Amino acid sequence: MLKRVFVAPDPGRVRLRFASRAVIGIGLAVALCGLVGHSLVAAITGGLAALLALFTVTDATVRQQAVTTALLPVAGLPVLAVAAVLHDRSVARDLVFLAVMGAGVYARRWGPRGHSLGVFAFMTFFAAQFLHTVPEQLPELYAAVVLSLCAAATVRFGFWCYERRLPVVAAPAPPQGRGLARITTRQAVQATLGGAFALGLGQVLSDQRWYWAVGATWWVFVNTTSRGETLVRGFRRVLGTVIGIAAGFFVAIPLDGAGAPTAAIVAVSVFGIFYTAAVSYSWMMFFVTVMVGVLYGVLGVLDASLLWLRVAETAVGALGAVLAVLVILPVTTHAITDAWIRKALRCVHACTAEAAERLAGSLGADPGPRVAELDVLLGRVRLSLAPLVHPLSPLKARKARARQVLALLDDCVREVRGLASIAADPAASHDARLSAACSRVEAAVEALLRQESREEKDAVRVGAQSGTAMDPALAHLHGLERALADLAAPLHSSPRAPIAA
Repeated sequence: MLKRVFVAPDPGRVRLRFASRAVIGIGLAVALCGLVGHSLVAAITGGLAALLALFTVTDATVRQQAVTTALLPVAGLPVLAVAAVLHDRSVARDLVFLAVMGAGVYARRWGPRGHSLGVFAFMTFFAAQFLHTVPEQLPELYAAVVLSLCAAATVRFGFWCYERRLPVVAAPAPPQGRGLARITTRQAVQATLGGAFALGLGQVLSDQRWYWAVGATWWVFVNTTSRGETLVRGFRRVLGTVIGIAAGFFVAIPLDGAGAPTAAIVAVSVFGIFYTAAVSYSWMMFFVTVMVGVLYGVLGVLDASLLWLRVAETAVGALGAVLAVLVILPVTTHAITDAWIRKALRCVHACTAEAAERLAGSLGADPGPRVAELDVLLGRVRLSLAPLVHPLSPLKARKARARQVLALLDDCVREVRGLASIAADPAASHDARLSAACSRVEAAVEALLRQESREEKDAVRVGAQSGTAMDPALAHLHGLERALADLAAPLHSSPRAPIAA
């Protein structure tokens, strides 16, 4: 599993640059906090602020990312003040923490910016519990947060803004309804009630470290939309934490807060968090757990019992999230998967249309951004189908169907990417057969997006199999037709029925 993470495709070395820039940005932030004389607690708070700014801000354009980064203190500093003031008022503190949690999830309806601000607000309250923040520390912590965000922004938007050379890809919004039909509304309710469960049981385990249970519930909900995704994420969080705790016995405890080795382990952990986040939640949590362990060592409170408590609190938090999504306003995996697949198919349609126009001589047509969007959408489909293709899934028919759908969508993406690369060649000439093939692709997508009759399915399949593709662009279009035709069987039959031969 570890090998698969580090040999996973990294087009343009984006993950490598993402992780390397994070180490530089967070390292600069912590170094500046030390240079101006901030305390260890303030330096940790500043480092966390820089980490969140570099990790959670995912707006489509660099300008939007800069605006969101500038707004982070607006969301986080008032929450930090409230958390400090309520430090010794447990009932009010717990209620406000749950309110911040629910509001943070609800804010996702406003897209990547709402998500970033919600995460920053929640993690600011969480950090106040982790560091036992009191009102007297607020001026120093405010200064550390602002200084660290400036350092992170300088690295991200000044020294190393590789996003300027990447296609602009807006993060796809999850399907929404109205009222309680909206996924963000349902998840806000689920997260709040799941967090309340985790908070209560977490305080039974420890009246000092209970916040880890609430944090585990929160992070299980991040970037998930269905109950299946949440179940898998909860399992992966516990798995990553357990592996990280095991490493903590061999790394964090022997270090015992030693300066230089701790700094090196934190740097490696930060790199691992950012590098593995897109491909493995378990390994990301492994690096988070190792980093937290060595930070506890720096604070002088680390021992074996604390590490085991961390495992227990994480399990409680994951259990709270699982119970919430199973019992309270559940969102089914099938409904979410169907919605993401439809978005991906519409994007295939748009990519094909842009490529056809480019091949026809239109210089204004550019399929590149659509291809990048399709890659993002395929990632969302993979995340949504993860519960069905998980090795522990007992639903054999649905697992086989999900694997077939993923394989065919991979074929679609490969053919679309090849078609776009040919269309980008100025020497590519227009062939009259391209228009006919593009029309068949459009018809195939439209047929998949509705519950078509058997005759329509057969018509699409016959069209896909006819003709000989001599031109490279035509070869990609015919391959795309075949993949779309084959998708009809798994998409338009009962999810629980075996796949027909």
